Amino acid sequence: MHSVDKDSAVAIFNAAIDAVAGYSATYRAVSALDGFKPDQIIAVGKAASGMCAGALAASNPECPALLVTKYDHTDQTMWAAPNVTVIESAHPVPDQHSLDAGKEMLATVDAMAPGSKLLLLVSGGTSALSEALPDDVSLADWQHLTDQMLAAGYNIGQINTRRKETSLIKDGKLLLNFKGAEVRVLAISDVEGDSIATIGSGTGDTKRCRTTSSVDLIATNEVARTAAATKAKALGFTVKDNQECLYDDVLVLSERIGQELAKATPGVYIYGGEPTVKLPENPGSGGRNQALALGLAQHIVGRDDILILVAGTDGSDGPTDAAGGIVDGSTAVNVEQVRDALKRADAGTYLREHNGIFITGPTNTNVMDVVIAIVR
Repeated sequence: MHSVDKDSAVAIFNAAIDAVAGYSATYRAVSALDGFKPDQIIAVGKAASGMCAGALAASNPECPALLVTKYDHTDQTMWAAPNVTVIESAHPVPDQHSLDAGKEMLATVDAMAPGSKLLLLVSGGTSALSEALPDDVSLADWQHLTDQMLAAGYNIGQINTRRKETSLIKDGKLLLNFKGAEVRVLAISDVEGDSIATIGSGTGDTKRCRTTSSVDLIATNEVARTAAATKAKALGFTVKDNQECLYDDVLVLSERIGQELAKATPGVYIYGGEPTVKLPENPGSGGRNQALALGLAQHIVGRDDILILVAGTDGSDGPTDAAGGIVDGSTAVNVEQVRDALKRADAGTYLREHNGIFITGPTNTNVMDVVIAIVR
């Protein structure tokens, strides 16, 4: 693997992340909210810690805040802040802490006084991290349904549609009993189309809110890809393609994009979106980005002029510590092992054994996934 190209690909990825980072995106957005000073902040999602910190810094550092995020995604400063209540829970399958978070979010909204102002910060992962279920639906039932949908390769829109039908906080229901004067919603989008009705299954949707409200998107996949393209140009590359097209099964995408890249002219190719993956009964280690990376590697075997980075912008790919994979012409030389790994949904194990795993840690943002391919 050429270290120069690897360093360039990582630098391009990092530029994309910096452009949509929860702290900076939220700080800029809250600073621009003329005259709006929240009496309560609720931040929920994988980017909640950075978003909450940015909002507090831009408004009132002592404002009461409820922060709901994934395990090990909370910055130490948020744990230490006396005015911030932190609840960490599970993703992508909710757990009891997800129900605790949903209950606390509803209670916080319902308790707000007339004339008060709420700042609601929503990012990807919200749907699993916070939940409130009717009495006739158990947590075990909900977990089983989530597992079934994920294993069947449902996309996020399909999963969220089912969640909205049952949940007591999604589809705008969180704000149903808000008695205050104003709600401002700032969202980081992890869905195709960037609709607030789909982000977090509509947790930040204001359609049921009876008072003054507004919704602003502060970070999207397009923003991240634009920043990636800018960085690529600054590094001296020609950007040949930049599009949001990763909406299909990982094996279908790896076939199509892999063939295109194998014939591509020199330059940088940037793709965004969120693939789906169908899981066998007992999947191995990995996630959709690791699977896509390994699938793409099959099409560039023996090439010394192509390097491909595939990663989730949130820094986590499936139930692993990896963001995705970095592959080149030497990654998939053992064709039978590669096919077997993909069939068993065990791309992560293969990539770790062949120096192709990509680990970033939590990034405090989530605008779906990106592919960065460098062709020399």
